Amino acid sequence: METESEPYVRLATLRQLHTVMADMNTARSLADTLQTVADGVVTGLGFELACVNLVRPDGDLVVAALAGNSAAEALITGRVGSRASWDRRLNMGEAWGDLRFIPHTEGWVLDEDDVPQWYTDGPAPRFEDEWHPSDRLFAPMHTPGVSGGSCGELIGVLSVDRPRNGRRPGAWGREALQMYAFQAAIAISNARLRANMQRALVRLEREQQALRASEESFRQAFEYAPSGMAIAEMGGDQHGRILRTNDALCRLLGRPASAMRRYSFSDLVHPEDIGTLLRTSAEGGRAELRLGRRDGTYVWVHLRNSVVADAADGPRFLLTHVEDIEERKRRELQLAHRASHDALTGLPNSAELRSRLSSRLCQRPQSLPPGAVASLDAAYGHGQYPELPGGTQSAYEGNGHPAYDNNGHGFDFQSVSEAYDAFDHHVHTIAPEGETDDGTKGLAVLFCDLDGFKSINDRFGHNAGDAVLIEVARRLTHAVRDGDTVARLGGDEFVVLADGLGRADAQDLAVRLRNAIIPPIRVDGRAVRVGASFGIGWAHCGMTADEVLKSADERMYIEKRSRPKQHRRAG
Repeated sequence: METESEPYVRLATLRQLHTVMADMNTARSLADTLQTVADGVVTGLGFELACVNLVRPDGDLVVAALAGNSAAEALITGRVGSRASWDRRLNMGEAWGDLRFIPHTEGWVLDEDDVPQWYTDGPAPRFEDEWHPSDRLFAPMHTPGVSGGSCGELIGVLSVDRPRNGRRPGAWGREALQMYAFQAAIAISNARLRANMQRALVRLEREQQALRASEESFRQAFEYAPSGMAIAEMGGDQHGRILRTNDALCRLLGRPASAMRRYSFSDLVHPEDIGTLLRTSAEGGRAELRLGRRDGTYVWVHLRNSVVADAADGPRFLLTHVEDIEERKRRELQLAHRASHDALTGLPNSAELRSRLSSRLCQRPQSLPPGAVASLDAAYGHGQYPELPGGTQSAYEGNGHPAYDNNGHGFDFQSVSEAYDAFDHHVHTIAPEGETDDGTKGLAVLFCDLDGFKSINDRFGHNAGDAVLIEVARRLTHAVRDGDTVARLGGDEFVVLADGLGRADAQDLAVRLRNAIIPPIRVDGRAVRVGASFGIGWAHCGMTADEVLKSADERMYIEKRSRPKQHRRAG
C-alpha cells in the first residue's frame, strides 16, 4: 500500500498545499493572512490544531490566530508569551531541520512557563512514533535570508498539534511543514508591508489634507486680514521683491496687486526712511516708516517681519505685516506740537524757543585772548627770541607761529583756538562787536513787548486780548523770512530769531516788525491798536539761551524807556 498509494497521497497533498499557499497570498489584511496561515495547517497539512504566534515590536510573542478548536481559540487568542520562554522552547528537544520537536518526556518542564498553550487528552502512546498529547512541534518563521534560507529575523512561530493519523510526522510531513512555514513567513511579511504601506498612505493623505487645510487657512487669513500683509523673496537677485499682497495693503497704498509685484519695499519707502528699512532684521524685525501711495503721498505704517522657512531648504520667504498707524502718528505729532507750541497763537513756545536757540550755541567763548602761548613764555622769562642764522627773527605773531630753541630746533606750538578747532565740527555762532555795523553777520534775537495791551484786556476782556495776540502773531510771521523763528515767550512778549543779519539789518527788521504791528486791529466790530517795543540782542557761543534772552530783554526795556509814553502805543 505504501509503495502504490504514497505517490498519489503526496500529489494530493501538494495540490492541497498549493491551494492553501495561494489563499495565504490573496488575503486582504494582516489579520486575514494570519488566520489563513492557521487554517492552512489544519486543511492542508493534516493537523487538527494550529496556532500562529506573532513577534511583537517589544520582542514578545502574541497568539494572533488559532484554527481547529473554538474553545482553545477563545482561551488563548491574544495572550502573550515572553521572548525568553520562546527562546528556551526553540532550543530544546530535537531539531527536525528548521522545525523543533519537544517530546512529552522533556516537555513537562514547560508546563509552568508563561507561553499560552492548550492541553489535549488522549491515551498513552502504544508504539514508538505514535503522537502523545504532551508532544510539541514548532515551526519557526523567519524573514527570507540569502538564497531563500531561513536565517533572517524571527517574525513568528507555528505551533501544531494532534496529527490526524495519530503519528509523528515523517520526512515528507516535516518537509511540507517546513516549506509551509517558509511560505507563511513570506506571506506575513508581505501582509505587514502592505499594512504599513496602507497606514503610510492613510497618514500621508491625512497630512496632505492637514496641509491643504493649513494652506487654505493661511490663504484666508492672508487675504482677508484687516491689515496689510505681503510675501517677499528672500535671498538671490530678487531679494526683497514683493511676490504677493492682500487686498488691505493694496487699498492702503492705492495700488493694484499686479502693480505691487513690480516693487520691493525699498522702492516704496520714503527716502528719509530707507535707512530704517535696511536696519530692520528679517526675523522679528519691526520698524515704523512711511510708504508711498499711488497718488504720491506717504502713509505711516508699522512693519513686522517673520520668516517662512522650509524644514529642508531653510528660509524661503519673508512675511511682512503692514499696519496703518497714520492716525496714531498724527496724534503723536499733534501732542509733540502742543508740547512745543503756544496753544493760542500756534507759535513755538518758550521751551521750543530755548531749544532752538541752545542748538546754535556751544560753551566755547566767541574769542580767545591773543598771545596765549606768549603769556606762558612771559611767565618763564622768555620775552624775545634770538635772531637765527640767516637773519630770521623768531617771535610769536598773532596767535602763534613756529618757535626755535637756542640750537635752532623748531617747535610748532599751536594756539588754544587752533587746537580746539582740530576736534570741533560745530558751526560757531558769532556776534557783531561794538555798536557800529562792522559787516559781521550773526544771529539776532529781537525781544518784542506789546505796548498798550493791558488796557485792551482790562477794557474789552480777555477774549479781545486773545484776538489781538493771534493777529499780532500772524503779522509777525508774515513779516519775517522763511527760516526765521517767531515765538511767543508768554503774555504779550514775543521773540524773533533771525540769522545772518548785521546790526543795521537787525534794526531795519525791528522797524518793519513794529510797522506791521501798529495798524488797527478789528476786534468784535471795533478797532484797537497796540504798539511794540523791541530790544535787539546777539547770540554767540559761550552764552546760554537764558543769557541771550536776558540781554535782549534788557535792551527792550532800555528802548521802551527811551520813547515818550504817549507815543508807545502808536509805535
